[in-house]
Amino acid sequence: MEGAKRFYTEGLGWKIQNDFGISVFFASDGASPVGFYGREGLAAQVGTDQEGSGFSGLVLTYVVRSEARVDEIMEEARNAGATVLKPAAALPWGGYGGTFADPEGYIWSLAYSAQGSDQPYAE
Repeated sequence: MEGAKRFYTEGLGWKIQNDFGISVFFASDGASPVGFYGREGLAAQVGTDQEGSGFSGLVLTYVVRSEARVDEIMEEARNAGATVLKPAAALPWGGYGGTFADPEGYIWSLAYSAQGSDQPYAE
């Protein structure tokens, strides 16, 4: 959890809303808060084994208001220790984005889309 907290606070500039030790929740400018649990605590909470590897099938989506902001966040994440999985570029469906994995292995899909006026922007 300490590594995750450093990545999101020092690397991406997020503010901690609540820190419960086994979990941490970040404030998010009007959107739903984002929370992370340590693997052991979350496994115990949901009744599963904490051991596991590979792609879990879960990707977190982060939609921003411009292509420039996609580039900024991708760079912030890389500088903070993320692994860039797909560099930011034009997407097949017409948007712009990239993906990275945070130091704990959580995968983020970061994107911008000019389509529609009611996008669920994270910021």
